[in-house]
Amino acid sequence: MRLLKLVPDNTNIDFVRLRGWAFGLTLLLTVLAVGVTFAKGLNLGVDFVGGLMIEEKFPTPPSADRVRSVVDGLGVGEASIQTVGDGRTISIRLPLPESKDEGATNAVVRKVETALGQQFPGATFSRYDTVSGKVSNELIKHGVLAVVLAILGIGLFAIFRFEWQFGVSTIVAIVHDLLVTLGFFAITQFELDLTIIAAFLTIIGYSINDKIVIDDRIRENMRRYRKMDMREIINLSVNETLPRTVMTSVTILLALVALLLLGGHVLRGFTAAMILGIVVGTYSSIYVSSSLLISLGLRAEPNREKPGTTDKRTIADAERITPREG
Repeated sequence: MRLLKLVPDNTNIDFVRLRGWAFGLTLLLTVLAVGVTFAKGLNLGVDFVGGLMIEEKFPTPPSADRVRSVVDGLGVGEASIQTVGDGRTISIRLPLPESKDEGATNAVVRKVETALGQQFPGATFSRYDTVSGKVSNELIKHGVLAVVLAILGIGLFAIFRFEWQFGVSTIVAIVHDLLVTLGFFAITQFELDLTIIAAFLTIIGYSINDKIVIDDRIRENMRRYRKMDMREIINLSVNETLPRTVMTSVTILLALVALLLLGGHVLRGFTAAMILGIVVGTYSSIYVSSSLLISLGLRAEPNREKPGTTDKRTIADAERITPREG
């Protein structure tokens, strides 16, 4: 049985040749993502802003203004209305009732459910969530802290496992991946909640897994081909790990696309974040973090052979694997 190969054998692409364009694209995407995030803001979920979130499903897409008018007329606070998915599901965000007990919250939920059922025949209640303001502030701090500690921990691991250049390039690539994903949420206004924070941490884990594999191969080749130029070592290492990188990304994307199409709108934000994170993470692993090592001054280990000796195997291998343009 013939094995499936997404990347042909002996692939020899000069990735480093495009590092100038890659660095420019990376900087542009990062600046745009940060700018969009500050300009449009994020649609923070009830986990982070506190309050009561009610989800209602309608037989046909309703008018958001009419839904807001019905809810505001109940005297339960100013409602924030958001259309979800295909437009038939409406997310209604309300402030928590003055009485914090569960009975008061259930009364508000029943009141909203009854009113919408009367005004929109066929509308059905889906779910509701409540989070106090104090808890939401703690969740924000803990979520941000988890992401920051994960990035710093990964950077320190790369520094101690390899060289400081590997740690810096890894941190730069991961921060780029997260900022681009954050900008995507600012553009799409998908709800950002604890589930998305879990997606961010998963993206970090996937990115570091991909980058460490390439970094480890670079370090091995630095020791094996001490006379080879650093550009050629990086091209060789990325090409050698390219089949594994592509196969891993494709198989994960197949599962995520199925989840995106069949998982419902509750998982849509999480799945979209994962898909974008994997695509951007694969790009940054191949074009950014590895090529950045050259800019940071990484060099192969010096040849410690006795004077007058020649490493014929190294010279032959270097001639065989010199990357072609393209």
